[in-house]
Formats: sequence, C-alpha cells, structure tokens
Amino acid sequence: MDKPPKSSPSPTHLPPPSPPPPELHQSDADEDDENVKQLRECSSVYLSLQDCLVNTNRNWKSCQKEVQALKQCSQGMKK
Repeated sequence: MDKPPKSSPSPTHLPPPSPPPPELHQSDADEDDENVKQLRECSSVYLSLQDCLVNTNRNWKSCQKEVQALKQCSQGMKK
C-alpha cells in the first residue's frame, strides 16, 4: 500500500517574484508622515537614516554617517 510519490511543482508554475519595495523620496515623506514633513529639507536625510536602520537591523553604530548628516542638517535649519 505504498502511496505514489508526490510530484514536485515545475519551475513554470511558481509565482513571479515580488517587485522590490519602492525607494523613499521627498514626496513619500510629504504624503506619509506629518512628523517627517516637519523636517522640511532634512526629511530626505532622515529617510536615509531610516533606510540604514532597517537594512542593518537597527544597528545605530553602522548608521553613524546618516546620524551625523541629520544632525548637521537640523543644526543648519536652526541658524
């Protein structure tokens, strides 16, 4: 009473890979997050920092370049 082996799906029946997520841009900040919108010209720097944190599993040490860029941008806005 052996069962016949299950056939494996052929590569042609696999679903297509999902498209990569869209890049974040200034317009995304304006539409999605009121807090980011308040950053005005620094919002793109902030979004770059967020991307870095996502890509490094929230490792702040790996994103110091972005942290410093946001710091400089925000200090420039205060002047």
